[in-house]
Amino acid sequence: MILCNAKIVPMEGEIIENGYISVENGKISGMGSMENVPEGEHTDVHGGWILPGLVDAHTHLGLFEDSLGFEGEDGNEDTDPITPQLRVIDGINPMERSFQEAREAGVTCCLVSPGSCNPIAGQIAAIKTAGRRIDDMIVKQPCAMKFALGENPKSCYNDKDETPVTRMATAALIRETLHKAQEYGKQKQHAEDPSDLPEYDAKYEALLPVLDGTCPAHFHAHRADDIFTALRIAKEFSIKPVILHGTEAHLVADILAEEHVPICSGPFLTDRSKPELHNLTEQAPALLTQAGIETAITTDHPETTLKHYMQCIVAAVQAGMEPMDALRAVTIVPARIAGLDDRIGSLRVGKDADLLVTDGDPLDYRTKVTAVYIDGKQVK
Repeated sequence: MILCNAKIVPMEGEIIENGYISVENGKISGMGSMENVPEGEHTDVHGGWILPGLVDAHTHLGLFEDSLGFEGEDGNEDTDPITPQLRVIDGINPMERSFQEAREAGVTCCLVSPGSCNPIAGQIAAIKTAGRRIDDMIVKQPCAMKFALGENPKSCYNDKDETPVTRMATAALIRETLHKAQEYGKQKQHAEDPSDLPEYDAKYEALLPVLDGTCPAHFHAHRADDIFTALRIAKEFSIKPVILHGTEAHLVADILAEEHVPICSGPFLTDRSKPELHNLTEQAPALLTQAGIETAITTDHPETTLKHYMQCIVAAVQAGMEPMDALRAVTIVPARIAGLDDRIGSLRVGKDADLLVTDGDPLDYRTKVTAVYIDGKQVK
């Protein structure tokens, strides 16, 4: 397959004003100007734009099903505040209609996370948005571990009259669990024969990759003080943090820039539904990026549905973000945050052929998505 006569925006490297992309076996096999287009089966996009498929680094896609209540809510196991052993892939319904809407909007890959009731909530997975069986859609599992600070754990367990009901208790539970997981790992490491091994513990096993630095820690944190609690814990245990939401991060952007911590900013096309969202603004991605912070834009689907992802990008640009920074914030930046930039997030020979084709500038409200490809297969 060769898509030709397109404006190609690779996200890494120069824009090709009139070019082609060729695809073989689900990968990008070539790209360049139309002067060098190879022979083969051509699909003319008539001057449209080709971008990498959109990537959202924080969603709950397929966990909180559209139009359903308890029957379709599988994001929060709120019977236990510490659940790192949970695998999000066991709760995702890939038949849920939001997957189709995501594809139609050009979203080709998402990180799907457990909800934010639990201080340690479970294992995040990166998945493609096309497929009928989740096992065939996985890009990486686990991709990260979900932690939560602030109002969500407080309100969830306050209703049950159980710990944690304060920010102090939330942080203390996380610390206690990470310390116990460290001790568990040391016992395994120093065991000289099988009889010395500690009794298997699924929670601590799940946290070992976080502690050895191979699995990042994604911290749900809105208020500035919660963001700094996340960084404090991360330093104490030498784990790799990513801040989810960071609603007040722009108020302390100069400090956060020194910490070199990525932020998944958003959702900001939503209401201020709780006190810690008081300073919510669509200016945040621009302010964070200008401060030198690696910033992705997130919908937190279904808080803002993925079918409106492009509207989030437009809103960020209207609020001061540079257009190319905004497009990178939904492609290569979230791919880097997920550790998947070798496969997705930009257009380069050898990378997955996840392509978004539009009939014009994607930041123009009149522009339509004309085609979407995942692993070289057309899904719209």
